[in-house]
Amino acid sequence: MSRIGKLPISIPDGVNIEISDDNVVTVKGKLGELQQKVDPAISLKVEDGNLTLERATEEKDHKSKHGLYRALVSNMIQGVTEGFTIVQELVGVGYKVGAKGQVLEMSLGYSHNVVMELPPEVKVETKTERGKNPTITMTCIDKQLIGQVAAKIRSLRKPEPYKGKGILFKGEVIRKKAGKAAAEK
Repeated sequence: MSRIGKLPISIPDGVNIEISDDNVVTVKGKLGELQQKVDPAISLKVEDGNLTLERATEEKDHKSKHGLYRALVSNMIQGVTEGFTIVQELVGVGYKVGAKGQVLEMSLGYSHNVVMELPPEVKVETKTERGKNPTITMTCIDKQLIGQVAAKIRSLRKPEPYKGKGILFKGEVIRKKAGKAAAEK
């Protein structure tokens, strides 16, 4: 039995879960509504304020999907009740960021500014303080979507190990390498 898949998911107050005949789970909460299609081999049951997932057989494919769908549904419930927040900071001289609605404009040391349009589900705020690195704060109810957007932003200027410049997640520590000058001594 999957260690993650067998754990029941407690349903908080104010969350409504509907399971359709074609295994589509709809979770409604105070922040919004999310849907997820679940593999037919996985069955879902709501009883006593808990949601449990069970698999049809002990095949390797069914075992892997058991834990996967349990995690996805759990993230949906957490998303509609609390939401998800990702904070990224731009480390580098002259790096700037600004948001106009759903359009993010970044100056990342290239010859041109990078303009990126964000999905309407993702709310973005930018903050620039004197003496501190500019930050991008994103909030969303869909964990997959916000993670994908954050990864795309990070890919525009990945942190490099020599000076530590780039787009980092808040609290991330980059292990710095010594570089060529240290090897000559």
